[in-house]
Amino acid sequence: MRNLRFLKNQIMAYKFMTAEEAASFIKDGFTVGFSGFTASGCPKAVPTAIARHAEEEHAKGNPFKINVFTGASTGDSLDGALARANAEAFRTPYQSSKDLRIRINQHDTHYCDYHLSHMGQDLRYGFFGKMNVAILEVSDITEDGELIPTAGVGIAPTICQLADIIILEHNRQHPKELRGIHDIYQPLDPPYRREIPIYSPKDKIGTPYIKVDPRKIVGIVETNLPGEVSGFSPVDEITMKIGQNVADFLASEIRRGIIPASFLPIQSGVGNVANAVLGCMGANPDIPPFMMYTEVIQDAVIGLIEEGNCSFASGCSLTISNPLVEKVYSNLPFFKEKVVLRPQEISNSPELARRMGLITINTALEADIFGNINSTHVLGTKMMNGIGGSADFTRNGYISIFTTPSVAKNGAISSFVPMVSHLDHSEHSVKVLVSEYGVADLRAKSPIQRAQEIIEKCVHPDYKQLLWDYLKLGQKGHTPQSMLAALAFHAEFNNSGDMRKTDWSKFF
Repeated sequence: MRNLRFLKNQIMAYKFMTAEEAASFIKDGFTVGFSGFTASGCPKAVPTAIARHAEEEHAKGNPFKINVFTGASTGDSLDGALARANAEAFRTPYQSSKDLRIRINQHDTHYCDYHLSHMGQDLRYGFFGKMNVAILEVSDITEDGELIPTAGVGIAPTICQLADIIILEHNRQHPKELRGIHDIYQPLDPPYRREIPIYSPKDKIGTPYIKVDPRKIVGIVETNLPGEVSGFSPVDEITMKIGQNVADFLASEIRRGIIPASFLPIQSGVGNVANAVLGCMGANPDIPPFMMYTEVIQDAVIGLIEEGNCSFASGCSLTISNPLVEKVYSNLPFFKEKVVLRPQEISNSPELARRMGLITINTALEADIFGNINSTHVLGTKMMNGIGGSADFTRNGYISIFTTPSVAKNGAISSFVPMVSHLDHSEHSVKVLVSEYGVADLRAKSPIQRAQEIIEKCVHPDYKQLLWDYLKLGQKGHTPQSMLAALAFHAEFNNSGDMRKTDWSKFF
């Protein structure tokens, strides 16, 4: 209770209220921005109360849906609760909720899949209209409007600037001593924008707080709610092999002199494959301690920092499991020297990715034999999660790597296909593909050479001959595709449930 008394003594001018009272400010058709990035730093009590209010209005026969803007995906108390209440009319830029995914694919919710680095600036440009309310989770507030975020930042500075009113969730799970771990910086908009003066992941250029007009804060909701970061699947034989392949490839690039001996900063996607890759990099004796400039700092990074294999990590969120949250918070002085959290406009900046020479490592849902990547759509139509920040980094990285297990659904789906069913990253941006079978280096290769490299190095044995045979069907030209057969793998899966049954004879 000591922290609560201190808070109330400092900001007596603010009104404390229940989540239900805060939710009453939200009206049908409002555009609402939420803090956080992944489930870290997201408000929980107020969005859940908004969902309950939506259900009550629907039961009365009244419309109630809002437009939801966040940094990235959120926790179940936000996207999950709102989706189950059918309370989201529009959603952007990224999500990972099973319930919301159903709404999106049924067209109950309109979803705009968006590059994460563009979200803040494009809101300020007015592309998405007016922002009515900003709802933030904070670890501390001062009477003059200094807000200390919790474990994720996202687009919080921008939505605070644009919104008519601000509602705060003060979550006592997060200590006020987090002040100093954030670096809040927002660039000017064109034509006044200057370079972002970050030259190393360690550089700080902003303030440790988000500054707002205190008059915009209409209420504070006190909470004590644990984080909702879901645990990742444990590393298995396949993900471990992918991780070893990536680490061995990077070590070989150091020996060749392609990567400087001092190494380069790492950007890594999120998930069990990313955890395996980072773990294998840390265990490889030929890879020196490295820094990270990324969007998500996940469990594996904390271990690397403690072991000395990661000397510094810059990100947008601490997306770590609750036991690790407690571990980090119990040793904040150490981690505040090793970690910084930024708005996604900065963590995902293409300018900074190019300047610092990031080695970018992301996960593909599907790749074709010419090097194009599908990150978002299952069988070309059903949205999985979204493009996230992968393109921000891929197009501008020093070396852009995509990883994927070679097959899915017990082998019935090949992750490598003749033509991707949805294109997120073109062959022009993708330099390296990695599966559990090997590494396909696509640099300085023509389309036919890339196809040969991918089939030989990455494809599952069950699909190698099928894809070699597909190349024979290709029309003469620079990229030997057969327009009749290019999506035959997907058609066969829809027909029989197994891509291995694809029969090319019908296309001769």
